[in-house]
Amino acid sequence: MATRGAFVAYDLRTLDVDSAQAFYTGLLGWTVHGPADSRELRAGEQRVGALVALPERARSMGAPAHWLGQVGVEDVEASAARLVALGGQQLGPVQQPAPGQLVAILKDPQGAVLALSSGRAGARLGAVAWHELNTTDREQAWSCYSELFGWRSTGTMELGPTIGAYQRFTWDGAGQDVGGLVNTARLPGVHTHWLFYLTVEDIEAAVVRVRSLGGRALNGPMQVPGGDRVAQCEDPQGAAFALREAAQSA
Repeated sequence: MATRGAFVAYDLRTLDVDSAQAFYTGLLGWTVHGPADSRELRAGEQRVGALVALPERARSMGAPAHWLGQVGVEDVEASAARLVALGGQQLGPVQQPAPGQLVAILKDPQGAVLALSSGRAGARLGAVAWHELNTTDREQAWSCYSELFGWRSTGTMELGPTIGAYQRFTWDGAGQDVGGLVNTARLPGVHTHWLFYLTVEDIEAAVVRVRSLGGRALNGPMQVPGGDRVAQCEDPQGAAFALREAAQSA
């Protein structure tokens, strides 16, 4: 049974699989396993997700290279139907990427893409340290996600009149905050999307590697409340991701 409401995998859907593999293994020290047409990203012993070519159908519809997070649910088809009823959109039929696993890809009511999965995984964080929804209507998005996945709000921080509050949340078994929702997609040039923060030990050195490997550092490094340091980036194919260095314990 999947951990209800936890992100259980993160697939990189890219325009150049070989280039993406070189970038993320060089940047993070991750490894890639499996044959060329079925590559798996791992951070140490942790399975991060699949490394796959962006499907032609998605390319034809204008989708850029992107990270796709999978949320674990008990019943993929029922959860997908509920998300559609809440204003979301299902993008194609339910898939079976592995025996016994079902995956459905959807857009939430504000247009951010995510997947629902029956795959199993633990609820604690590791290679991915934070999950951030950039949206246009935080309150409506929160109503949708909290109903579907049982997420719990852990507080808000005001960021000004344009984008309002940054809302933190957690899921069962995490034991800590796991992400946030914010109305940054109201700003010019920002689309609705999930942004995943990848764990690094030295963010300054990691940002240097991003640039040397052909990626872009768009914002940061900067310190966020709680003492962690973050930077928002793009890989060479334009897939958005972020880096997060944990605050040093006293």
